Amino acid sequence: MIVIAHVSDIHIDAGERATARTRAVLRHLEELPYDLAAVLVSGDIADHADPAEYDRARALLTGRHPLVVCPGNHDDRAAFRAGLGPLLHEEGDPAPAAPVDQVLRGDGFVLAVCDSSIPGKHDGYLEDSTLERLDRVLTDTPRDTPVLVAFHHPPVPLNTPYVDEIRQFGEERLAALAARHPHLTAFLAGHAHTAAATTFAGRPLLVAPGVVNTIRLPWEQPSPDSPYVHRDALPGVAFHVLDAEGRLTTHYRTVPVGG
Repeated sequence: MIVIAHVSDIHIDAGERATARTRAVLRHLEELPYDLAAVLVSGDIADHADPAEYDRARALLTGRHPLVVCPGNHDDRAAFRAGLGPLLHEEGDPAPAAPVDQVLRGDGFVLAVCDSSIPGKHDGYLEDSTLERLDRVLTDTPRDTPVLVAFHHPPVPLNTPYVDEIRQFGEERLAALAARHPHLTAFLAGHAHTAAATTFAGRPLLVAPGVVNTIRLPWEQPSPDSPYVHRDALPGVAFHVLDAEGRLTTHYRTVPVGG
């Protein structure tokens, strides 16, 4: 059984709130009586892409499990690389402003991480070089090995208008690529600050909950002080489980903060 923990949107800044929530989630994973195959943090590591924020994030993102982090729309590629370089699984020597594309090859699975960020913008798009690299990874991976593809921006609407406006676009190119590779098992994303499950290109699309906060859905009651997010909702984590039959199951958990 392969278990991958998936967290997202930690938004580390100069304050203590995001740090405390991130620390609680990572401590929860560290104290599990099970060795995880990987821990994926799918974007928005820093809130303002400040070097000091990445220094703080790097000190937090430690533990005994293999770790993969990818950028989101709040991150800056060059600052991300400079601050988190030792944590990255890049191949070759990419330029500072190039997409931060990574591959983690585990025992019985491959996690292909694609940079969907667009410098200077909040919506997402996979550059041609990213899709070409992903195509090579899938081609070079045996057909009996499941490949999970991760990025920050979901490539479909999630019925959250303020997030859907800045989702990943140009998704038809990714769908065409997926059609050529049946061992592409699922897509993993963040960005939406809510636990969600849907489909894309005939595969599961699994969205991790936000650590820093949880988005309010359109049919939920807003509050005067925070109309768009639940600031008091607990941070969460998704556990993606690949069993011996190749079936993927996802469990979502919340994590207490403090204590």
